[in-house]
Amino acid sequence: MSELQGLSYKTPQEEIAEKFHMSQDLLRRLNPRTRFDRAGEQIIVANVEPMALHDSSNTVQTAPPKNQNRRSASAATIVVEKASREVRAYDKDDKLLGFYPATIGSTEKPAPSGTFEVRRVAYNPDYHYSPKFKWKGVKAKEPLTIKPGPNNPVGLVWIDLTAPSYGIHGIPEPEKIGKTESHGCIRLTNWDALDLAGMVHKGTVVKFVDSGSTAAPLAAQ
Repeated sequence: MSELQGLSYKTPQEEIAEKFHMSQDLLRRLNPRTRFDRAGEQIIVANVEPMALHDSSNTVQTAPPKNQNRRSASAATIVVEKASREVRAYDKDDKLLGFYPATIGSTEKPAPSGTFEVRRVAYNPDYHYSPKFKWKGVKAKEPLTIKPGPNNPVGLVWIDLTAPSYGIHGIPEPEKIGKTESHGCIRLTNWDALDLAGMVHKGTVVKFVDSGSTAAPLAAQ
């Protein structure tokens, strides 16, 4: 994988499904007689704002929104609920802006606790692995870098946190969100990670909550 110049979608069906926030199974069920590899086919997809994707020399990539804080209010606080496996975004008045199912940490490397901040947002990131992590199932003995693309281990966007080595990011297999574990970080579908990335900024507060709570975060205090 580290020898590839980009990790794009494997099939047109995979790209179409993710672009319209769907599973490939749902796309097939809605279009049982469609050939997704043939131009001119008419298909049924979810009525959502499609992910902004474009071809590059080695993979499909995304682009930052022209207006990074494109909503009426940008996110002041992100709440990461470990127990319920969800991420919520609030504005400065504690109004809920976004709700996202998530995969959050693992027994091997749990997500942190406490309050941190967004350090930066990187679109189409490289993925860097160090053997010192000693992640289960990874046999690499030397540092390696995996090039960008939607099937990169951190997907299409990385929201870097002030908690060292932790971030909120996309995932190459959206159907696994909430069903598997992560190496400590917070995984969202690529489309949810991009939506959240468009709302945050350097200094956005990120609160990790150990027990379930539906209360607003009192971001303005």
